[in-house]
Amino acid sequence: MQLRLVRHATIELDVDGTRFLIDPMLDPEAARQPIPNTPTDDRNPTAPLPEIDIDAVDAVVVTHLHEDHLDETARERLPADVPVICQPADADDLRATFDDVRPVSGLVEFDGVTVAATPARHGTGDLATQMGPATGFVFDGVETTYVAGDTVWYGPVADTIAQHNPDTVVVNAGEAQFVEGDPITMSRAGVAAVADTTDGEVVAVHMGSINHCLCTRADLREYLDNEGVENVTIPDDGQRL
Repeated sequence: MQLRLVRHATIELDVDGTRFLIDPMLDPEAARQPIPNTPTDDRNPTAPLPEIDIDAVDAVVVTHLHEDHLDETARERLPADVPVICQPADADDLRATFDDVRPVSGLVEFDGVTVAATPARHGTGDLATQMGPATGFVFDGVETTYVAGDTVWYGPVADTIAQHNPDTVVVNAGEAQFVEGDPITMSRAGVAAVADTTDGEVVAVHMGSINHCLCTRADLREYLDNEGVENVTIPDDGQRL
């Protein structure tokens, strides 16, 4: 398995020679307004887009339809016939752009890789309901990679790790927040809880690119070091693991 963080939650994941592009946010830097009702007013994305080879993508995976996971630039740049794996709730919307949409509620096979949909909760309480459904995915080849998606730490994340025993767990950190309410993505403590639950390596992404992700890479690393957590990698944009 090879993993490259492009930016934010956009990941190139190569599983046994099959390349998945996960949650493509391809807008240039500062193309969009800040997310409303959030503590900062920086335009999004707040970081430039590293080079990406669209032609090398075998399939696209969309965990949910928020603009920081699939933007209009991605819809325009990606080929209409590229296979798109998604949660069932998003299938009709995606079919307006793409010809080969494959909703997953259980398991699907793609080019020899088993892809399983997993639970996610995009926030807590009423806020999670307002944020709408989100899904994680497990990619099972020679190695197993669990991409948790936009979720906080809660029981089904631990259950997924116990069930699939992944070699790598990718978590969307950053503590994305609105002016009111708790984070809607993984907190520092949540990342540490994932690391404590898995025997594999945790890769923390979803930082430094959207204005309401308030926890920086440096903040997360300082917290993990203070807690004695050693099995978390925090890649830079464009970095390949």
